[in-house]
Amino acid sequence: MSTTRRKFIGTAAALGAGAAASAATPFVSMEKKYPISHHVFFWLKNPESKEDRDKLIAGLKKLAKIETIRELYVGVPAATEERGVVDNTYSVSELMFFSNLEGQKTYQDHPLHQAFVKECSPLWEKVIVYDTEAV
Repeated sequence: MSTTRRKFIGTAAALGAGAAASAATPFVSMEKKYPISHHVFFWLKNPESKEDRDKLIAGLKKLAKIETIRELYVGVPAATEERGVVDNTYSVSELMFFSNLEGQKTYQDHPLHQAFVKECSPLWEKVIVYDTEAV
């Protein structure tokens, strides 16, 4: 058997084993795993300031240390196609997931969150929050 053929067969076997392992792993939806989401959109006072944007992003990422936050995603508007239903006027957003409402309340009252608001609120002119519970 040639070296190329052996490599191909070995790679195919490894891929097959990986696919079998993934199929055996049960899928758990985010709704079941973390039913409470907290999505916040920030509009900076100085939207052209990379320094302000980076400071806000760094402040948001520090919040991941709060024990009741199960998942944290920080992002900026994506360069997707322009459509009437897309609002990309914000500067930064954060999306958090919690196991329950009590965890979200703990986050709201947490000293790290309070410090974030004190430190970063001078950077933004507008904030909109969407809290959801899975159905």
